[in-house]
Amino acid sequence: MKKFQKILAVVLCLALILSVTACGGGGSTPSTGANTAPTISGVADQSVEAGKEFDALAGVTASDKEDGDVTGKIVITSMPELSFSNGKVTVNDPGNYELTYTVTDKGGMEAKAYATLTVTRQTGEAVVYEKFDFANGAEGDAHGWEARIGESAQATGGHKQGAFVFEIANPGDGDGAIQMAKPGFALEAGDYRVKVWAKSSAPTYAHLIARNEKAEGWETFGAVWNARIEENIAPIELFFTSEGEGSAELLLNLGKITPNGENPADTTPNDFVVTVDKVELYKITGEEHEVEAFKSDLTAADAVTVEAGDGAAAAFNGGAVAIDAYPTDGGVWSIKANLGLGGQTIANGTKYYYRFTVNAEKGVSGEALVESLSQYHEARVNFNGLNAAPGEDVVVTSVFTADRDISDPVIRLQIGNAPEGATANKIVIKDLSFGTVEGDKEVTKTTDSFSVPFAGNDYSWGTFNATDEDNERGVGTIWTENGHLFYRIDQGGVTDWHNKLYMNLDLPADSYFVVEITGKATKPVSCGFFLNPAGSWDPRVSEGIDFTTEEKTFSFETTETLILDMPFEMLFQFGSAALAEMGDVTIEISDITIWQKSVN
Repeated sequence: MKKFQKILAVVLCLALILSVTACGGGGSTPSTGANTAPTISGVADQSVEAGKEFDALAGVTASDKEDGDVTGKIVITSMPELSFSNGKVTVNDPGNYELTYTVTDKGGMEAKAYATLTVTRQTGEAVVYEKFDFANGAEGDAHGWEARIGESAQATGGHKQGAFVFEIANPGDGDGAIQMAKPGFALEAGDYRVKVWAKSSAPTYAHLIARNEKAEGWETFGAVWNARIEENIAPIELFFTSEGEGSAELLLNLGKITPNGENPADTTPNDFVVTVDKVELYKITGEEHEVEAFKSDLTAADAVTVEAGDGAAAAFNGGAVAIDAYPTDGGVWSIKANLGLGGQTIANGTKYYYRFTVNAEKGVSGEALVESLSQYHEARVNFNGLNAAPGEDVVVTSVFTADRDISDPVIRLQIGNAPEGATANKIVIKDLSFGTVEGDKEVTKTTDSFSVPFAGNDYSWGTFNATDEDNERGVGTIWTENGHLFYRIDQGGVTDWHNKLYMNLDLPADSYFVVEITGKATKPVSCGFFLNPAGSWDPRVSEGIDFTTEEKTFSFETTETLILDMPFEMLFQFGSAALAEMGDVTIEISDITIWQKSVN
């Protein structure tokens, strides 16, 4: 009996223990599911001057669904090694330190976060190194163009705000009542092409004429009649031929035009403004022909190789580039499709062509480059744009003269920019032809740009727009007014180099620099900002700027000193699918100041 009582007591004790455990004995919370990992917030790249204390935990927190605030459990390690005390450390050796933040919850789940600590050399007080003086803009160059206003018209015309502008209250009684004219345009035997990039505040008509100045009566080499000028800038193009030496007067007639007189309401309006950003002039002599060296339908499994990074996923399959995911970070370069050229090589000084067709389900914008498969941009001989609407067959073609030898050339499509709303895409590329261009054809291009650049002793500024190199999109102009610099983008490009404002200056060695930019825009618009050594691509500042309609100041600081005095360029690179749909936008920069901090 006593033995049975002892056994019963043990059983009851065990039952009591199990009951207490199941009910959460000791005050712990019962488990409601699988343990989740903690999260770390506030970790970011930072910089500190050598010899000054750095608090790695400032602004950093960690939390856990089950354990709550676990900030106090964060452990920080670094490469090269640093000794942290309560998250703080004083570093005396300049350089980059890779930090790892680790936190572990009670259940053993771990989270990590990473950042770079840049320790700069000790410096003196910051002093102004350069303050851009936008009151010193150059006088605008009309390049021989002049405004002619007849007695019957009420209008003004001339160089204004980086363009040739006509403000027309009344267009007069005929097309010649208002003219933009360039007399004395010298001709040789050859073909000519004139492109006038114009827009109007209200749709209107124009005639573009090449008049033979040496003819006894009214005679033309050619003309484009009743050309439409719309609110969005676009070229009016004239082609004509000169049989020998001669002289033409180029005329853009903006006076009263009623096409065929059939509909009096369909005519030149009153009270409108015509703006011409630039006139491109081409002289074409000689002849040439293509000699095909390689042809491919691009359906073979190895015809195209694909590279994807920055979180993107893409592959070539069945004659198409399938993009399963666009990059989470990066840009147009994050997905590359390399079109093989069948073992062809490229020789310095030789003229080449290529042609292929592209069709993308969701549309595509990016770059088409001819460069080395292995060396990338370090061995590049051609730069071209790529833009296709959804489902549209687009022929991409280019002619170029190589400036170097390349043993492993490819046509590289950089297509990492996602079309609006697209998370995946299918891009079919077909009918590739590649070869040399032979003959004596020569195309000479001059551009009458009405932009107002500046070149001074200490710095200079200017702009590049993609149509300057005959790409499909990208038109803009710059000028100064009331001590401010203005960059008006009249047509946005689809990639970030299509609309570019640049400023050149020299920076001295053994210094850090802070660049402060104050500006606004007529519409919210974003750009990339780069402080880059001239002649190479190694940005010392690579940041984004979001201009708004309210003036803001943006500040960027370098984290490396220069070994030698070096020329630099500051680049404001606009261009995106959103910009291409925006219409014109003007960026107004009121101040750029560069501060220098010399090292001790």
